[in-house]
Amino acid sequence: MAHRETNGSKLFITVLCMVAACSAVPINDLLDRASQRSDMLHSLSTTLTKDLSNHVPPVGWTMMPRPPLCHTSSLQTPNDKEQALQLSESDLMSLARSLLQAWQDPLVDLSNSANSLLHPSQSSISNKIRELQEHSKSLGDGLDILSGKMGPAAQAISSLPYRGSNDIGEDNISKLTNFHFLLSCFRRDSHKIDSFLKVLRCRAAKVQPEMC
Repeated sequence: MAHRETNGSKLFITVLCMVAACSAVPINDLLDRASQRSDMLHSLSTTLTKDLSNHVPPVGWTMMPRPPLCHTSSLQTPNDKEQALQLSESDLMSLARSLLQAWQDPLVDLSNSANSLLHPSQSSISNKIRELQEHSKSLGDGLDILSGKMGPAAQAISSLPYRGSNDIGEDNISKLTNFHFLLSCFRRDSHKIDSFLKVLRCRAAKVQPEMC
């Protein structure tokens, strides 16, 4: 699909130039770092989800909620790469920040619940959840700075209420099931965030859309 540079694209690149000049870091390096951080989030959540999948009993799978019940499902996001490429830079940044912010409280619940999770790799899971929190916080701080330079549209945040609690289950099966479901939702959203940031990185580097 041919890519036409929009005024928004020019503004985005100009903003990145300003940030790069202030920090003496090349534009591509700035977005590479954000992309690397989001890639870490998605990779780590994928590993955690696979680790948990091996210990969820059959009855747990029948109890597990479906993806449409994730608390971020109400946010309208692109279904594929082609749709993502149609969005403006501000819209992509707004979506990425909205998703990331929506996981602040759920990640706290996951961290608290990991401490009492009956799982052979409980200690490793707990450490990895803390890593997710750290990477998420670091990425969020970086995107806040960029969005502040891009204007009001990029700063817009969609409210995605999370109605969870510190206790995600009364017994081990329900805890494992709900823990796995919540983590699966995060994995899905981390993939979206990573995809949006990669599109932004490609545009800043003036890479052809099909190469993103």
